[in-house]
Amino acid sequence: MTKRLQVLFDDEELLEIQRLARRDRVTTAEWVRRSLRAARDAAVSATTSEKLAAIRSGAGHAFPTADIEAMLADIERSQLEGVAG
Repeated sequence: MTKRLQVLFDDEELLEIQRLARRDRVTTAEWVRRSLRAARDAAVSATTSEKLAAIRSGAGHAFPTADIEAMLADIERSQLEGVAG
């Protein structure tokens, strides 16, 4: 079943929406539906359990780390060796 939704725009805003719809070669109604779907999808965020699962997954990795100064010095040294080699 479909339902009708009335949305009021001022003249300038409606003209801009119509221009964008023409550019995309769709009706104004279809452009608005697509835009609302995109906004809805963007507003839906991950659940708390999904966020925690992502954190746990990331925490399970063991990547090499060091003091930032030591890492920067290491990078600079290897760049200089690449130029000299």
